[in-house]
Amino acid sequence: MEYKGFGLGCMSLSTADQAESSAVIHTALDEGISFLNTGDFYGSGESEMAVGEALKGYSREKYYISVKFGALTMPNGGLYGLDVHPDRIKNYLTHSLKRLKLDYIDLYQPCRIDLGIPVEETIGAISDLVKEGYVRHIGLSQVDSETIKRAQAVHKIELVEMEYSLFNRSIEKDVLSTARKLDIGVVSFGTLAHGLLSGSWTKERIKHGETPLHMMSPLLSKENIEKNIEFVENLNQIANEKNVSLSQLVHAWILSKGNDIIPLIGTNKVKHLKNSLESKNLFLNEEDIQRIENTVPQDKISGESLRRMQFKNGIIVRQ
Repeated sequence: MEYKGFGLGCMSLSTADQAESSAVIHTALDEGISFLNTGDFYGSGESEMAVGEALKGYSREKYYISVKFGALTMPNGGLYGLDVHPDRIKNYLTHSLKRLKLDYIDLYQPCRIDLGIPVEETIGAISDLVKEGYVRHIGLSQVDSETIKRAQAVHKIELVEMEYSLFNRSIEKDVLSTARKLDIGVVSFGTLAHGLLSGSWTKERIKHGETPLHMMSPLLSKENIEKNIEFVENLNQIANEKNVSLSQLVHAWILSKGNDIIPLIGTNKVKHLKNSLESKNLFLNEEDIQRIENTVPQDKISGESLRRMQFKNGIIVRQ
């Protein structure tokens, strides 16, 4: 697969009305973004339905659909387990195809790996779906280097989806180099560090007792955000010097990390999408990149970016 530039993260489309969702997808396609990333558990299928409706009338070759599966969710949206059992994957795929109104999915991938099920068995089951014509390519999400190698031994892995931001550069330790050695592209999510780098959070807001409404990331907990906001303020200074927004600066940074990385822009607002796309016009030299990265020392960050959830035999064994 040859693809350069941004992809569209479609998770938040599940919280928008159809007109708004369609407008975002149509704008993305008009701007040259054809990589659309969703999951069958985003809004319990609502994201897939929004994507399928928005793509009516478009030639199938105009877009590339990436779908994650496996998360077991509760009515309130919470996660309670994982199902990547080989015997049940075709069932999940069938429902995704119906919601998306498609005959095949370009990239299909488990959202996580189950420690009680060999990854070879999960990938082998998806490989059978490739042979049947329902899936074109296979991906992985939030895995380590060893898992990538084991999966690759079963079937060619096209892309691996990992969090990558100034507040989480752990991918640089070995996953990124492993992917490159095996000619596997990377889809990166979380560029804005769960909203911390969106530009909406300042030291003044934190001082007045405001904290983010959603606490999915430990970075945003009250005891951590008070420390992390210092890094954000320093990044804001660099953004101001370059006359760009903070989100544009960090999107330009992620674009500088390599053409084999597809950074996702996750939004359900056209104005936010267009704002992020302006980052393509910002050139960062090596000195700029080093200064930006030095502004957020990895050993000084308070809290993990994502909780390291692990699953075994479908059950959460670590949060």
